[in-house]
Amino acid sequence: MKKINLKNILKKTFKKKKKKKKKVSKKFRTSKVKKIKKLKSKTPSKNEKKTKEDNKADSLRIPKTNELKPEIKKIKKQETEKKEYKPKDYIVYPKHGVGQILSISAKTIGGIEVQCYDIKFEKDKAIGLLPINKQSHLRPLATINQINKSISILKSKPKIKRSMWSRRAQEYEQKITSGKIYDLAEVVRDLNKGDDIMVDQSYSERQLFEKAYERILSEFQIVMNISLEDTKKKLDKALKRNLEIQTPKVEIKTEEPIVAPE
Repeated sequence: MKKINLKNILKKTFKKKKKKKKKVSKKFRTSKVKKIKKLKSKTPSKNEKKTKEDNKADSLRIPKTNELKPEIKKIKKQETEKKEYKPKDYIVYPKHGVGQILSISAKTIGGIEVQCYDIKFEKDKAIGLLPINKQSHLRPLATINQINKSISILKSKPKIKRSMWSRRAQEYEQKITSGKIYDLAEVVRDLNKGDDIMVDQSYSERQLFEKAYERILSEFQIVMNISLEDTKKKLDKALKRNLEIQTPKVEIKTEEPIVAPE
């Protein structure tokens, strides 16, 4: 019989089993490294994330009108036309009436050099500027034949329409602003009420009448080259205004009282 060693038996029972390391093949290692590299390449870095977010924000942002600045081409001089009028010439500007050209001067408006007529309006006591490119709005003074024809219009019977006053007032205003002498004569004729202006005319009618009357009066005075009082007399005579009607004086006789005899 063999002798049993208790020490050996105990060692065998309580002996720790050593873990065996698994051997990994080289092929498996290389494939795993490649996969990790691919994943790293796919996952964006922090800087890349920021740039992508900024690009998205730029695409979604609505561009402001202030940011889009249009190119402005500066024009040094404006194209001019032939000058139809000279200084000291009288002209008619439809919106303001008769005026006189004082001079022709060059003005800089918005960085552009513009040649203008300097027009003096005596009635408004103002000086207006009109570019030479817009001289088509002006017209020369009426001739003597045109004035004679307008006087015959003033003498004719007025043509009063039965439409609403608001519509007629618009038509009269358009005729006044047209600047045509025949249209002005028609307005004066139609709105003339003789000596009973204050009674029969409304405030708006009186305003339109006075506006047309003053414009035609100033033009007549310059063309006929007479004083203001004489032109007024001629106009009033054609319109049958301010006529002094002499009323005959009636003598009232008082009868003496009859005294009864005593």
